[in-house]
Amino acid sequence: MTVKVAAIREVRRIEATADRSGMSYAQMMRKAGAAASAYLQARFPIQDGARIIFLIGKGNNGGDGLVMARDLAEATTAVIDLYLLEPRDSDDSNYQAALEAGLPVALATEDSDGRKLKELIKSADVIVDALFGIGLRLPLRAAAARVLAQVNSYLAQIEAGPAAQISFASAENARPSARRPFIFAVDCPSGIDCDGGGADANALGADATITFIAAKPGLFTFPAARYVGELAVSTLGLPEELTELSQLQTTMTDGRRAAALLPQRPLDGHKGSFGKVMLVAGSPNYIGAISLAGEAACRSGVGLVTVATTRDLIAKIAGGLREPTWIQLPDVNGAIAQNASKTIIEAVAGYDALLVGCGLGLQESTRAFILSLLESDSLPPLIIDADGLNALSRHKTWWRELPKETIVTPHSGEMARLSGLSTAQINAERWRVAIECAARWNLVVVLKGAHTIIAAPDGRASVIPFKSDALGTAGTGDILAGLIAGIRGQGVDAFDCACIGAYIHALAGAIAEADVGNSRALIAGDVLPALGRAFKQVAVS
Repeated sequence: MTVKVAAIREVRRIEATADRSGMSYAQMMRKAGAAASAYLQARFPIQDGARIIFLIGKGNNGGDGLVMARDLAEATTAVIDLYLLEPRDSDDSNYQAALEAGLPVALATEDSDGRKLKELIKSADVIVDALFGIGLRLPLRAAAARVLAQVNSYLAQIEAGPAAQISFASAENARPSARRPFIFAVDCPSGIDCDGGGADANALGADATITFIAAKPGLFTFPAARYVGELAVSTLGLPEELTELSQLQTTMTDGRRAAALLPQRPLDGHKGSFGKVMLVAGSPNYIGAISLAGEAACRSGVGLVTVATTRDLIAKIAGGLREPTWIQLPDVNGAIAQNASKTIIEAVAGYDALLVGCGLGLQESTRAFILSLLESDSLPPLIIDADGLNALSRHKTWWRELPKETIVTPHSGEMARLSGLSTAQINAERWRVAIECAARWNLVVVLKGAHTIIAAPDGRASVIPFKSDALGTAGTGDILAGLIAGIRGQGVDAFDCACIGAYIHALAGAIAEADVGNSRALIAGDVLPALGRAFKQVAVS
């Protein structure tokens, strides 16, 4: 089932329709608690005698937590405590069931100094955050802010305990720091805005979050996204054809969706079966862009990759990048000359995709080349990246030069130049900017960054569920562009192609980060050999 992304008002409509269709609110709460319990046990296996503290709010999110607590009490030997922000109503069936199961209860209203809360946290293996759900509006009320501030303070004390303060000369003599509990958020971390992505100063960061029915846009928007951790989505078994659900045009691209979109590879296929892609890339100052984009395209599954660049760059790179064929372009002092457009237009007939931009530089002759090339009406499907976008952005109506179904892949700075908006505006409203610009420009927009957003002219949008500083290094954008171009060359629809490429790229980044052992040390070249494992992982999703 495709995972949808829905604003709070849309989720409320879906819940109401489901209730009218026969799945009651009580049943949905029961399913939510069971899904959360199952996911926690899969993500953090509960050992005998493990201690779990549930932070329970007054609303439906607290109800989900109560169902989950009772399920875990029945299914495990964990020691479970309930810490309630406020007393629950006496006719609350889920609360009564938890009491009947013998689960001890403490009230924040009777623990103003937080001593009981501190005692529970110090002994906890897991903290389940079921204080506030998607309906929370910021800022937090004083009582809630106090409890969350106390939780964060006690966690900080654990992390900065005596063992963590000792320096050791060698790793062999190092001792682990004091144990920190695993934090699991139900529906969303408490203290964040699930629509706009705001976060209270006392928001509780989670190691993992499970959300229900659909993902929420705020979970992918900073600063709230910092608090989410690993994200899982349970649809609660709602039928995909439910009207309010089926009409949603925004999705999350996960492994299952990427696998469903990937083109099939018949066993009797050959290089002609799998498409041809041409890359126009490189300049004297950005030689590596050719290798990174070129190898990524080759690893995409496309049948043939051709790289068009200057003679000097071919001489420097071709020995290390053996798979592509090469087209030599005329140059002016090492930069691609304006008349090179004629060479490309003549050579690109029969190709299935064309990537322009990686490492091209901003010399006047190259800018003129790009504009001259785009005047042709006989180009294959286009992907424009990096300096291709920078060259276009100098023209007020640049998008009118591009054919329908073109894919553009800007980061926030490039998007600012293309749209006329500030980088700050773009970072604050990534969803709106991507969707509105895709419609205005009649292009597929890949707005790169933590939680890359892909938007199509018809209103469809999708988000990639990865965020990491690991890919914040030069060259990773060239890999993404080459990968998207290679997949496009295999005949995949522009929007679907961008979703696949962005997901595989982000997953490969996560795999490479694990290989290197540290996000700080990762370089673009580490991502390339991880692409194969990323495709393999998607194939078994």
